[in-house]
Amino acid sequence: VEPYVAVADIYAVAPHIGRGGWTWYTGSAGWLYRLLVETLLGIEREGNFLRITPQVPNSWTTYKVHYRFRQTVFHITINRLAPNSQEPHSLVLDGHLQSTTLLPLVDDQIEHHVEVRFK
Repeated sequence: VEPYVAVADIYAVAPHIGRGGWTWYTGSAGWLYRLLVETLLGIEREGNFLRITPQVPNSWTTYKVHYRFRQTVFHITINRLAPNSQEPHSLVLDGHLQSTTLLPLVDDQIEHHVEVRFK
């Protein structure tokens, strides 16, 4: 099947082993997207804020997300702290350490750079 759609069935009986069927389930595609973005990557919108709580495998030390809020793009780099680090979970917005780990979403049409550090 197409690699960009959600599939309902993967056949296990010859002669169709490994083939997929019942594609284009738009509802399940939306849930799959939410699972990946909100649960795995940990990016969840709460009103005019983003809560970033990564749940990625331990082998992932860094990843990037480019998040568009209306006409404004936030370039978010998420870095895992060293296991023995005493540094707390933190969020830096445009070079300024924030007092909270919630990212304020503002539609000022300026590109913003965000760094999240987590354990």
